[in-house]
Amino acid sequence: MTIGKDTSVRPSLSIYNPMMPGARLIKELEIGSFATSPFAREWPETLRIVSWNVNRGLQLNGIIEFLQSSSADLILLQETDVNARRTRHRNIPREIAQALRLNYIFGREFEELAQGTEASPAYHGQTTLSRLPLSNPRILRFRDQSTFWRPRWFVPPLQSFQRRLGGRMALTCDITLQSRTLVLYNLHLESRGNDELRIAQLSEMLTEIRKNHPAETPVLVAGDFNFDLSRGPATTLIDTMRIDNRFASFGGRRTVPNHAKAAAIDWILTRGALSARDPEIHDSVTASDHFPLSLELRMLSPQ
Repeated sequence: MTIGKDTSVRPSLSIYNPMMPGARLIKELEIGSFATSPFAREWPETLRIVSWNVNRGLQLNGIIEFLQSSSADLILLQETDVNARRTRHRNIPREIAQALRLNYIFGREFEELAQGTEASPAYHGQTTLSRLPLSNPRILRFRDQSTFWRPRWFVPPLQSFQRRLGGRMALTCDITLQSRTLVLYNLHLESRGNDELRIAQLSEMLTEIRKNHPAETPVLVAGDFNFDLSRGPATTLIDTMRIDNRFASFGGRRTVPNHAKAAAIDWILTRGALSARDPEIHDSVTASDHFPLSLELRMLSPQ
């Protein structure tokens, strides 16, 4: 970790920012806390979960307003900007965490080449926030990636072309209380390419879950999958892993206001000793080009 001067105007993933209480930067992760309440010592009876692609944070006030009203204990966000021109060089993960007084982890998905400069790069990725302590952060960057975003000599470095360095990934972390761990996967599958590519990325994540976590381990997977999990080969893949998809009963109900792809592309999945109930798509919320999803989660006693 490199420690440098205050960079609150131009946040970077290579410099520690002393203006961020308790924050530190580890490779492609930014970790911080604005929580003012003491850490919980035991699991609450229920956890309220929100997952939402917030479209870079372009409508930050509306995003924060909804998240405050949701009273969520755990929030998984996709498409959050750090130091991008389009979001006025703001650190969207940090500002949301500060407004909601939460712990947070930001994982870098891409460096946005047309949104920053070499001296002051811009980033884009997933953010996980919680009232509970977050630990063991890591990134699973998928082996199979689209080549669409790569910079090319014949493509001008303009914002409209979205040239990027990096790749789609899942931001993973844990919540451990009373010697019990909830494993979190906050993912964003590829928007360019076909469903075969997205299934390959999903399969890689599910393989990691199967190899590293026994079947009874509580696991939450949420994010922008960019395709419909309620039909086709994805349903078989999920069923094989004994994953619960409470949103499958919605019958492919739209999670984006307007989209050329399948209407249902955002999902919350659970596996292991968890009980999920009250799934909801908040389709009256207009602060992003996706709708927020929420549900209630309860930890079950191990079998």
